[in-house]
Amino acid sequence: MIPIDRLRASFPRAAALVEPHFDVLRKAISFALIGVINVVVDASVFFLTYSYLRSDAAALRSLDAAAQWCACASRDTLVLVTANVTAWVVAVSGSYVMNSFITFAAESGRRLRWWDYGAFVASGVLGAIANTTALVIAAHFMPVLPAKGCAILTAFMVNFSMSHFVVFRPRRK
Repeated sequence: MIPIDRLRASFPRAAALVEPHFDVLRKAISFALIGVINVVVDASVFFLTYSYLRSDAAALRSLDAAAQWCACASRDTLVLVTANVTAWVVAVSGSYVMNSFITFAAESGRRLRWWDYGAFVASGVLGAIANTTALVIAAHFMPVLPAKGCAILTAFMVNFSMSHFVVFRPRRK
């Protein structure tokens, strides 16, 4: 007996509530599991870039100059933003490929398309903005590692919503 059949037999009212949303739940779980892989990629690239930027004198001078030129942020904030955007750029391509072939296979036809990739990246920009904003705000209240965790959770909610409702919506026949 598969789990949904057991749910129907044991809890028919709960099954009636859950079943219409089962496909979205399955997609959210798949998206989250792919997200775990992307978290490893994102965090690895982020912390490598963050460490490099904080230790390289030329990079620090460039970021100092940028901070003084725009008068919009401190060098430390620009280090966070630069490392975070770099990590996002690396992770977004892998995320598109995995979600096209796994999570949203029915909607994408398991085909990679430049148009869909562009839409995925464009919608991902909202996730990147949410991620970076959450990171910068949280870093004022906690160490960078847990702040990055808060940023990742924020981006997950935005990215899944955009992927589900905008990028990979069912195609018309």
